[in-house]
Amino acid sequence: MIRFAALMLALSAGPALAAGDYPFFSLRNTDLVVLIGFVIFVGILIYYKVPGMLTGYLDKRTDTIRAELDEARRLREEAQQLRSSFERKKDEVKEQAERIVERAREDAELAAQQARTELEASIARRLKAAEDQIASAETAALRAVHNRAVAVAVKAAGDVIAQHIDKAEADRLIAESIKTVEARLH
Repeated sequence: MIRFAALMLALSAGPALAAGDYPFFSLRNTDLVVLIGFVIFVGILIYYKVPGMLTGYLDKRTDTIRAELDEARRLREEAQQLRSSFERKKDEVKEQAERIVERAREDAELAAQQARTELEASIARRLKAAEDQIASAETAALRAVHNRAVAVAVKAAGDVIAQHIDKAEADRLIAESIKTVEARLH
């Protein structure tokens, strides 16, 4: 019945009926017709519980937005924690890299120092070997010169003696030399 009345009011409140200057409580007054139509419309909305549905929908949407905001906050906090964790790890890796570089530098300096020490020792050994070879060659040369000088002196002395000594003097010198050699050997 209410529906029928609402339908009749809606049909009777057309623009042709609402035109003109009529008293306020007349159906020909457009202001009153609009007011009655509005009240009927609001009544229908209330009857079908549309405000409750809208409120429920808005509450559901509010809850969804609130949940999304909470999720966004949680994700933001998680991202900040991850960022700070990555920053710490980055700093740790940087420090570790610096330590590795410093250790490598120290190892390289130590290896260079050892190589320098070994090179100096090798050079010293080679110089010593060269000096020993030179001293040995020098000694051999002096010995060769000395032996050659002795050989030349002996030959010259033999020639001089052969020319100036007679046979009796030569026999006496040979006998004397044999006695000297025997005395030195025993």
